[in-house]
Amino acid sequence: MTAPLHGGPDALGVPLHDFSTNANACGPCPVALAAVRAADASRYPDPAYTALREALGAWHGVAPDRIVPAASASEFIHRITAWAVRRRTAGVVLPAHAYGDYAQAAAAWGLPVLPATAASPEAPPALLLHWACEPSSPLGTPDPALDAWRSEEAAGSGTGRALRVVDCAYAPLRLAPAGRGRHGPALPVNAWQLWTPNKALGLTGVRGAYAIAPAHVLPADIAALRSLASSWPIGAHGVAMLVAWVDPAVQAWLAGSLETLRGWKAQLREACEAMAWAVHPGGQANYLVARPPVADLAQRLRDLRARGIKLRDCASFGLPGHVRLGVLPPASVAALQSAWRV
Repeated sequence: MTAPLHGGPDALGVPLHDFSTNANACGPCPVALAAVRAADASRYPDPAYTALREALGAWHGVAPDRIVPAASASEFIHRITAWAVRRRTAGVVLPAHAYGDYAQAAAAWGLPVLPATAASPEAPPALLLHWACEPSSPLGTPDPALDAWRSEEAAGSGTGRALRVVDCAYAPLRLAPAGRGRHGPALPVNAWQLWTPNKALGLTGVRGAYAIAPAHVLPADIAALRSLASSWPIGAHGVAMLVAWVDPAVQAWLAGSLETLRGWKAQLREACEAMAWAVHPGGQANYLVARPPVADLAQRLRDLRARGIKLRDCASFGLPGHVRLGVLPPASVAALQSAWRV
């Protein structure tokens, strides 16, 4: 096994123009940053995160007992995979192109990674851990699995042996016109939801996430999942960020930032097309995927990195020859165009 691949700082330090992550480039959110800076790091947080779970539960309209705090999205991915193993899961079903930690967690427990057809109604009954991401990463398009899950809801099924998780990392950063719900189309109620606000707030260095259990999950099962976490998975700064997340002022800032990001994304798309990069259509979030017309993409990415510009190679997502670019301000886009012409 190898270390998971992520964007962001690397052995060369912090890139001057970092297109490799999907953090909100308008951030950090001033109100959330002030809350993090004011956190009392001299004391332990409440180990039960009582006030935090109440605040998050009220904001999402669910009982606080359904909120499961997590150190990060990656930590929860590994934890719920371990919980699935305890429940004798038969394998993990992933989207065609997906975040690498899903597969890494499966490999750590020796679980097979299965194609999406393994979760079809015609498949033999088995307990499967099925991941979806809405909107998807790296493409930013709707995850087709969700329509199937919603159909099962309408038919009154889908709460049996399937263990489903919707990764909502980019739901708050959806730039396409929003549908129902606070951050886009209504999510299936028969699936867990995993939320990581630090991306939307431009505070990816602050770790802290949470999951929402579906209503049909038994309290004993939620308790069992919590028991797999270490004590105090979220520190004082992460708690402060998550409390700030539900502040109306923070949500107002986020809504305003999306307007800015829409304009920046249009400029980024135009720049990619001007460089003759083939842009994948349909992306709804603050990033896009493109295919530069080069034979040795890895070398070109190294050359860019040496000039302070970092892009995310999509080979680990199952898209060799493509790059994912987070939306950045126009000055960074101009720097990319200038460096690419060299």
